Amino acid sequence: MPRVAVAGQAATRRIALLGVGTVGRALLDRFESLADPRLALCLAANSRRRVYSESGLRASRVPASLASGEAHGGSGVLPAGFAPGDIVVDATASAELAAWHPRWLRQGLAVVSANKLGLGGPLLRQHEIRALAGDGARYGDAATVGAGLPLLRTLRELRAGGDRIGAVVGVLSGTLAWLFDGYDGRESFAARVRAAVAQGYAEPDPRVDLSGEDVRRKLLILARAAGYALEEVEVRVDTLLTPELAALPTDQVDGALEQLDASLAERASRAAADGKVLRYVARFDAAGARIGLEALAADDPLAVGRGCDNRVAIWSTRYRERPLQIQGPGAGAEVTAAALVDDLLRVVA
Repeated sequence: MPRVAVAGQAATRRIALLGVGTVGRALLDRFESLADPRLALCLAANSRRRVYSESGLRASRVPASLASGEAHGGSGVLPAGFAPGDIVVDATASAELAAWHPRWLRQGLAVVSANKLGLGGPLLRQHEIRALAGDGARYGDAATVGAGLPLLRTLRELRAGGDRIGAVVGVLSGTLAWLFDGYDGRESFAARVRAAVAQGYAEPDPRVDLSGEDVRRKLLILARAAGYALEEVEVRVDTLLTPELAALPTDQVDGALEQLDASLAERASRAAADGKVLRYVARFDAAGARIGLEALAADDPLAVGRGCDNRVAIWSTRYRERPLQIQGPGAGAEVTAAALVDDLLRVVA
């Protein structure tokens, strides 16, 4: 595919889509209707197989084509046809691919990511990415926190305007927001978790969400965007998992979810007796960074959202008395895929 631009037109940018799970498939659906001449999907890969066409792939045919695609080792090595200016979309949760983000940037590629381990992993990697991406024109990260809500953009714009961020508090997991919305302990929490998996709000292994690790990564991304150089170990996490459930093989997790029921039912009942509700809250401020289940007043700004809403409050020198609040859907393949498309369009603008 020629990359030379016609007079008055931008050159076509090749796209490599890594990750064809629920988010990746939703992104493929959007590619099918996007029809932007500046973008051409040329590579799609899951952890085992990939399909590549220098002239471009038909997005709707990718899932079926992958079944007979070329076997690969799951690394971030791209076909030789990819060149500076092209774009890698990381729609995985892979630690190995997150480590490739700085390498792709050094190769002159742009990166659009839903993978929280890029900016929410080791602090050194985050520094590398930010240094290589410059003003961010080659690194799109809106899908990593809040599924496209203007959280990172707001923090960066506040700081660019001379504001100092004092604290950020929020419900950052759409999955956990959905699980605790309306939960009063009278029904099985395990059944709610299974429903979240079935509806695509939770990962197939729901421990990714229940452990608090996903929220830790999001809080790290927000804190670092706010100017706080936090390391992973500096975030205190109150996990929802029992030690036994955390240690089980993946194929035994579903059958052991009832281990959560008794303790969470007791906490929900006590909260309800005080007129409060349970929410899984992430905080960073002068006292440090911590994450855990909290009993909040029913009219607390962090408690009033519904479904999978993320709700975030930001205190700064500008918003000293009353915080700036941002709320909206924070989980689901569709909104996450939409955030990836938004970043793609920003990269080629």
